[in-house]
Amino acid sequence: MIIDGKKIAAELISEIKNEVSLIQKKGFKLKLSVILIGDFLPSQIYVKNKQKKAREVNIESEVIKFPKEINEKDLLNKINELNKNPDVSGILVQLPIPTHIKKEKVINSIDPNKDVDGFHPQNVGNLASGNEAIVPCTPLGCLSLVKNVVKDLSGKHAVIIGRSNLNGKPMAQLLLKEDCTVTILHSKSKDLKSECKRADILISAAGICEMVKGDWVKKGAIVIDVGINKKNDKITGDVDFDDVKKVAKAITPVPGGVGPMTIACLLKNTIKCFKRSNSINR
Repeated sequence: MIIDGKKIAAELISEIKNEVSLIQKKGFKLKLSVILIGDFLPSQIYVKNKQKKAREVNIESEVIKFPKEINEKDLLNKINELNKNPDVSGILVQLPIPTHIKKEKVINSIDPNKDVDGFHPQNVGNLASGNEAIVPCTPLGCLSLVKNVVKDLSGKHAVIIGRSNLNGKPMAQLLLKEDCTVTILHSKSKDLKSECKRADILISAAGICEMVKGDWVKKGAIVIDVGINKKNDKITGDVDFDDVKKVAKAITPVPGGVGPMTIACLLKNTIKCFKRSNSINR
């Protein structure tokens, strides 16, 4: 089974559009503010795709562009301005940002109730504690893709390659909440192949082109490929798709797997942030 991320994301987008329509009928407006620094092409493409999908569901989207030379103080002042603006539902600073600006300082400056990326320490802490939280978009999308194949994940052994704050760590927290047994692998882990072979659910976000081969995967496993790499001018993932699909029960393609779900979950988080900022429970 090839997990069609585009189709599943389209279904979620349809649900989001209906929810936005209900909110607008009550006289409210949703707005997503995205800060884009510099001219890094992948970031520009990603932000453009976010804007396109936001318009599709009738969420107003603004992109605030700054040159890569912007100083940290001016950036933080702009974020503070957006925090105070009642018309702004969600705030996103597109990563990566220039090295002269402290990423942690920027993330910490965003109002946690408007933090659509789910990176603020308050949201990270709530997720780790099992409390209500804004969850990072990519792991949230990955979980939806897994549950599209198997609803009940209780007792499953999940292996995650990569321990980043953006995906690996929040992904582990989400899977623990689903009563999975979770193993996180990283650059210092020994015998990655043997560890991966034990997984009922294998999620790779290593950033290494086609690292995961067919003999790394247990027969009948669900494989989610978060990696985005380039090989001979083609976009490929961390998983050798043609090799792994022979043994996996289900697998995501790259592109067309996790990517569309990340953007759909961003819009879902925008609604969640709107409700939090306006103290709306339902």
